[in-house]
This record gives sequence, C-alpha cells and structure tokens, in this order.
Amino acid sequence: MPYAFSPFDHQWLAILALAGWLYLFTRSHAGLCGLAFGFGWFGFGAWWLVETFHTYGDVPYPFAILAVALVGAALACFPALLAWLCFRIAGSGSWLLLVFPAAIVGMEWLRGWLFTGLPWTSLGNLLLDTPAVGWAAYTGVYGAAILPALLAAALYLLSQRQSYLPALAGLGCAALLIFLAPSPFEANGEKQRVALVQANIPQDQKWDAAFLNETMQRYATASDQASGKSDIIIWPEAAVPFFPSRMPNWNRWLNDQMQVWQLPVIFGGIKLLDDGRQAHNGLYLFDPQTKARSFAGKQHLVPFGEYVPEWVPFLQALVPNIADFRPARDAGLLSALGVRYGSLVCYEAIFPEQARARVAAGADVLVNVTNDAWYGKTTAAWQHLQSARMRAVETGRYLLRAANTGVSAIIAPNGDMTATVPWFTEDVVYGEFRASDVITPYQRWGNWPLMALLLPLLLSGWQRSGRA
Repeated sequence: MPYAFSPFDHQWLAILALAGWLYLFTRSHAGLCGLAFGFGWFGFGAWWLVETFHTYGDVPYPFAILAVALVGAALACFPALLAWLCFRIAGSGSWLLLVFPAAIVGMEWLRGWLFTGLPWTSLGNLLLDTPAVGWAAYTGVYGAAILPALLAAALYLLSQRQSYLPALAGLGCAALLIFLAPSPFEANGEKQRVALVQANIPQDQKWDAAFLNETMQRYATASDQASGKSDIIIWPEAAVPFFPSRMPNWNRWLNDQMQVWQLPVIFGGIKLLDDGRQAHNGLYLFDPQTKARSFAGKQHLVPFGEYVPEWVPFLQALVPNIADFRPARDAGLLSALGVRYGSLVCYEAIFPEQARARVAAGADVLVNVTNDAWYGKTTAAWQHLQSARMRAVETGRYLLRAANTGVSAIIAPNGDMTATVPWFTEDVVYGEFRASDVITPYQRWGNWPLMALLLPLLLSGWQRSGRA
C-alpha cells in the first residue's frame, strides 16, 4: 500500500493489494487480516517517524520503533473493523461489490476525525494524475476512495468462478466512472505572480540562535531577488524562528526589510499569547501600504508534537521547547491587495475539513506552509504534498505551498503542479495563480450527502445478512 502513494505513485498496487486483502479476509479471521493489512499500510508506511522521534525527539531507537508500531497498530483497528463488518454483512459473495466500497469510504471518513484524526495516505488521493480526479470536487477525498475500492472488489469477484457477472458489472461501473468523470473546476480570477521561498534551513540549525543571522539573511537575499518578479512573497512555516515581541531589534530589522520590497509578505512565525507562556503557530502577513501585520493561527495542532493531550500530561512535546502551543480560533484568513488567503499550516493540509473551513470563511486562494525537514529525505514530504494537491481539487482553488526544504509548489485547481523546484535545495518557486470564488459541490455540501447515501446501504446489507 505505501508504494501506491507518492513519490512512487503506483496506484495499481493499491487495487491489487485491496483485492488480495479481500480474498484473505473472506476466508477466515477477517478482523485479524484487517489488523495485519492496516499495520502494513499505516505502520510500515510511517517508518520515517522512527528517525524523527530518534533524531529530534531524543527517543532511543527501540522506543521510537515501539512508538511507530503503536501508531500503526492503533490505525490498523480501522481496517480490522472494516474487514469484520464486510464479512459479517456480505460474506464472500457478490454483495461485497457494494458493501466493500461503502465500508472503505466510512473507514476513511472515520479515521479522518476520530481521536483528532489522521487521514495520512488517504485512498482517494490515488485519483490524482488520473482522468477521474474531477470526482474529488464532488465527493471529497473520502468519497473518491469508492473508485479504487470498486475496482478491487470487482477483481476479487473475478477470482470467484460463480461471480463473473457481478464482477463484470463492477468493472463496467468503474469504467463509466472514469469515462464520465467531470472536469476539475477552474479558478476565475485575475492572474497574479507569486514567489515561494524555499530556504532549505537544516532542522538542527533552525531553532539555534547561533544561526539566526544566517537564516534571516537567506530569506532576505531570496526576497530581494524576488521583489521585482512577483506580486506577493511567501515564506514557509516558522521561517521567522523567534517571538517578535521578545526580540525588538530583529523585529524592527524584519519590518525594514519588508518595507523595502514594497510587496505583501506572508511568512510562518510564532505568536506569544498574553500569558507569556503559551503560543500560536501560524502565518503573519506584512502589508507595506499600512506597515501593519495580521496573523492567522494554526487550528489543528499535531498531538505530541505541538501539544501534549491532557490525558497524558507526563509526556513531553517532540518539538523544541519553544512554548506550549494552543489552537487558534480565528477564521484563518489573511488579506492583501484584494485577495483573501486561506491559511493551512503544515499538518492542516491533510484534513479536507480545514480547507473547506477556510474557503467557507472567504478564501480565494489557499496557502500551505510547512517544514518537512523533520522527516529528512523520506517519503513523508511527498505524501504530505499529495494531500495538499487534493485540497486544491476539492475546493477549486489554487494552493500555494512554501516548504522549508521542499516540496514547494504552485498547485492548480486540477491538482497539477504548475511550478516547483527540487527539494533540499535553496531556491525560489516563481509562477502565477488566480484567485477564485467558485464553489464546488464538495465545498458546498461536505461529506454528509455521501454518508447519508452509504449508511442505508450498509444497514440494508446488515439486515440481509440477518435474514440469511
């Protein structure tokens, strides 16, 4: 399953894997097969977390491996429940053609919000770079999982000699979904130029005061060069690694630099709250016309990374001890030159609900800033990018992605990257984008219509199994 997602992008592997999983769990021990399959998908698929825990969390390797194994085991409970439910309702028969895709969508939705949610490597992301990607603007990423699940169920039924007819019907429906897929939405605003600064600051230097001057000069130099080529400049998450209120000299230098460029600058930073202990992680926007800054804070924080859940107060956060982060309650919008930018800070880009909320608040464009240097040169950055691309399709918005070490990119509403630079290089992404006020069906209705259709299907299947 991990090889089906970016950067490998072998989507067909997911269909074969799902079909093989169906073959196994319809024969015996459905729940155990679900646990094993889920552990492979989410446990081995997140191996990159081991190095992160060890290198930046000072967790010994054995405990880092154990932590990732526990995460994989917890997430594996979702496929275990799905397998048990499907076998309970449909057994090994042709009813799986309807029940399996419905259960897959329910599983994806459930793991997207339960216990704060972790929809990493969502199955619907596999529709990117395919003719069927337009469906995501109608169903969202969770509903988009129907197509690969339907293909997998049809392939499984083909292996059952008595199920050729329903298998062919399933393949025919999948072919129709691909052939009749709607086109992605297009942005309808005026073209504007943007510069996304990828400064490539090593993670072990990012919060080190000894490297602060070098860090800020790197951003300033890149922005000097970009000022004549763009209408707005965007820096990545926590590009400014200090509290402006605590470092007035650096804060003044920052304002002077940005005033010279005479452009709006969006930059990642941290904001100290009134109590002097807690903080917001988020985005600042400097407006050269008013010389003022606005701020949009991160709303969906990373458990154990940016805060310690109240039920485990004895654990320490895995980021440097800058502050105890708290979720922001603002609308997540920043405005400049008549354009409203919806803020998605790092982890928020994997949640479709976060992007929907920004657009509902009035965002014309989405801005995703991140620092994936935590994960080194692993698959994590590419899987993160894949999720961000799906947010553009779902909302019909351009998404401007500035990442410290990459992958920085301008992403069009069809999910394509119109401009990017290699990761782990110091560079600037130049390109154009359009604001948009289009409202996609998914933006308007969210996940609820799909859930309303799938729940009766599962319930009718359950009743059928009871009568059988």
